[in-house]
Amino acid sequence: MKKSNLYTATGDKGTTSLVGGKRVSKSDVRLEAYGTTDELNAHIGLLVAMMSEGDDKALLRRIQDNLFVVGSALATDLSSTQLHDASKLDVAEISLVERRIDALDAIVPPLCKFVLPGGDKAAAQAHVCRTVCRRAERCVCALATEHPIADNVLCYINRLSDYFFVLARYINHITNTRECFWGDRE
Repeated sequence: MKKSNLYTATGDKGTTSLVGGKRVSKSDVRLEAYGTTDELNAHIGLLVAMMSEGDDKALLRRIQDNLFVVGSALATDLSSTQLHDASKLDVAEISLVERRIDALDAIVPPLCKFVLPGGDKAAAQAHVCRTVCRRAERCVCALATEHPIADNVLCYINRLSDYFFVLARYINHITNTRECFWGDRE
């Protein structure tokens, strides 16, 4: 079997194909949404590389898989192409993230100030994931004003940003790294 080329040259004029074959500009709002989701996935990969084995590392890998599902759903123009089963995000994935948010939030100290990103390197990277996730959410919202989007996508992205916030706090907590708060000048 011959190895395929990494380049196809089909996008050399600034267009790309969506799932189903429809060609759109690479500046299309849809590409911004799934491109930012892909960027989030890459940042999660860096976070995973920084962490020890454990529940959250396994969950993060699952989230990475789910972000491929989300990206595929966002790359599908639902007005002309039916969503493939592999591009449907199960609502149970949202519940799984919510349960982990609740579990981590029960462990970390209560908040009385705004948290500044930082602390342990992995915690700081979790904050980067949170902010990229929020940008992905804004991109998906912009897409949803122009095109229908698949069920559960926006809700899942919204929950992920909450998860990354509490994960950063949890990492700082278990590594005994002092959290930084807005207004603290120490």
